[in-house]
Amino acid sequence: MKDRSYRKPLMPENAKRVFEGEIFDMYQWEQGLYDGTSATFEKGSRPDTAIVFPIMEDGQILIIEDSQPHRETVLTTVAGRIEFNETPEEAAKRELLEETGYEANTWESFYTVTPVEKLDWVNYVFIAKGCRKVKDQQPDAGEKITVRSVTFEELISLASEGELRGRDFRIMVLQAMLNPEKMKDLRKRFAN
Repeated sequence: MKDRSYRKPLMPENAKRVFEGEIFDMYQWEQGLYDGTSATFEKGSRPDTAIVFPIMEDGQILIIEDSQPHRETVLTTVAGRIEFNETPEEAAKRELLEETGYEANTWESFYTVTPVEKLDWVNYVFIAKGCRKVKDQQPDAGEKITVRSVTFEELISLASEGELRGRDFRIMVLQAMLNPEKMKDLRKRFAN
């Protein structure tokens, strides 16, 4: 298993890797059942992800149009895999710089989520404030990225309409649209 010293793996101790891929691994283990019998259970694993909502000094929020050879272009947040021996925040800083060419003055943990129950995979979401351009973007060879800036209202609209990729943030936005206090808190989180 990859080094995840920043968190405890979500895999049973008796799990054995039965497939090792470039991104995904598959584990199996024998699990005792309530009737006294046992069965083989399995779970996938992949590197965790760092996700960033960059906010520029003027309050605009950066999002990206991300094209990759295996799928259509999507509108999404800055994001990428956490590499071996890298903390989630270090990965977030690296991804922001690679995908946009921006650095931030301050970093805040926004939320952490395990998006799929049968997959050992955690998304660490950050808000980066005071972002400024420091160099040209350097996306991976399999990425074609266009940086866009939006207002908070535009971000909320894109997320609520499902145009911005990210199920968990969309749910957060929809809940905030139903609760003025949650929307006030969300707006405060995105204030520079």
